[in-house]
Amino acid sequence: MKFLVVLFALVAMVAADCGPMQRLLVKAQWNKVYGTSKVRDDAGHVLWKAIFNQDGETRALFNRVHGDDIYSPEFMAHSARVLGGLDIAISLLDNQAELDAVLAHLKEQHIERGIPDRYFDLFKNALMEFAPSALGRCFIKDAWSSCFDVIANGIKGQ
Repeated sequence: MKFLVVLFALVAMVAADCGPMQRLLVKAQWNKVYGTSKVRDDAGHVLWKAIFNQDGETRALFNRVHGDDIYSPEFMAHSARVLGGLDIAISLLDNQAELDAVLAHLKEQHIERGIPDRYFDLFKNALMEFAPSALGRCFIKDAWSSCFDVIANGIKGQ
């Protein structure tokens, strides 16, 4: 019984906001979600399909990188850059000063490209469907949601 109480307390702590425990959890689980180069390509395809399915107009933002064909080398390179930026941000969740610097840089890029803030919601929706498929029951939605919000809110420009 004592074990269950401790277990529930830990689950509640991890499920709260994006505090130190949640940051470490998301950081560790992201390695499983994002994994190796083959998994990374697949992750990009799944995420972008989900984003474009939510809002077809989103593709127009990616004309420069052939958003009409997510398998094109140009779009795959773009996908790798976007997910690479997310990878860096997640890896820095436990280092606030460096995270803030990276997010400020990404924010400038998104402002320059005129990326509306609402697209972060589309990305989050896609990620929140993709991550549990890779993690199964280990996925803790509240931790992922709140930690993604930390990253997205640091990048949003409008």
